[in-house]
Amino acid sequence: MGLGLEQQEKEPSFIQGNHTQSLLNEHTSTGKMGSNGTTHSCNNMNVTFQYSLYAVTYIVVFIPGLLANSTALWVLYRFISKKNKAIIFMINLSVADLAHVLSLPLRIYYYINHHWPFPRFLCLLCFYLKYLNMYASICFLTCISLQRCFFLLKPFKARNWKRRYDMAISAAIWVIVGTACLPFPIVRSAVLANKSQDACFADLGYTQMSVAPSVVMITLAELAGFVVPVVIIAWCTWKTVISLQHARVACEGETEKRKALRMVFMCAGVFFICFTPYHINFLFYTLVKEKVITSCPIIQSTHYFHPFSLCLASLCCCLDPILYYFTTSEFRDQLSRHGSSVIRSRLMSKESGSSMAS
Repeated sequence: MGLGLEQQEKEPSFIQGNHTQSLLNEHTSTGKMGSNGTTHSCNNMNVTFQYSLYAVTYIVVFIPGLLANSTALWVLYRFISKKNKAIIFMINLSVADLAHVLSLPLRIYYYINHHWPFPRFLCLLCFYLKYLNMYASICFLTCISLQRCFFLLKPFKARNWKRRYDMAISAAIWVIVGTACLPFPIVRSAVLANKSQDACFADLGYTQMSVAPSVVMITLAELAGFVVPVVIIAWCTWKTVISLQHARVACEGETEKRKALRMVFMCAGVFFICFTPYHINFLFYTLVKEKVITSCPIIQSTHYFHPFSLCLASLCCCLDPILYYFTTSEFRDQLSRHGSSVIRSRLMSKESGSSMAS
């Protein structure tokens, strides 16, 4: 996957002097641009707002993301015995979201305090988990859309579909995505010796690569991590809409198609809201980093939008549980049934405890 996930623009206030200026020049320089004034303006972009933006976004995402995904995983895994209709993929999607959510307190601490007192491997692990969450979420959302569309168009084949098929596909996704994300912490750990020991996340550098390997890597990342999933999800949405428009089945069949259409539409919505801005901006960000783009307005707008695209990508941790609730009737039924029973049991325990105390 891409290696430029975090913003590389601005050092925090605890790094002073010529070291700060040299790093700014390293990350924002785009070569000779015709005049010293133009180059100077591009090298002095104010992106200090990113620290507050990241901190606020992760605080907003953490509590809802933790509660919603924990509850979703509990309901999906424990109380839904019929593991079809993409339930296995939803369980894996919840695991991917929880992995990222559990790393957010460390990110919040750093962006508020501008200081990293923890072991260095935790910083690299948090980077790795963000990549893992992003691309695993993309894969599982694509699988959910594709399976629902396939089951809708081929109902007889869907009856013979085995749960172990979904489990095998999920295991393959974890292995492939997990392996593809490994270069990111490896590249970041190679430059740690040249950075402040207090620096982490947006303030870590990266190993500069030559143009040819960078172009190959970015092309593969954009194709496998964005273009192909976009095409699949768009095709599933289109086929589901066409199937519903030309429905010649009974009312029950039409109801099932509407449920499938709602799920496919919500998968597409989460995908386009959370991941499309990042991948579009990442293409320009890489071209800027490799000094292919030398236009100062494009350079400034690319670096300015980069933190916003990353924050949108983290919102998937809150949007995915909404997908489970509004597209899976079994999920709503089980959540309502067992959630109310848990509340009743707790209220009864409190009442019994107060009566015993009195």
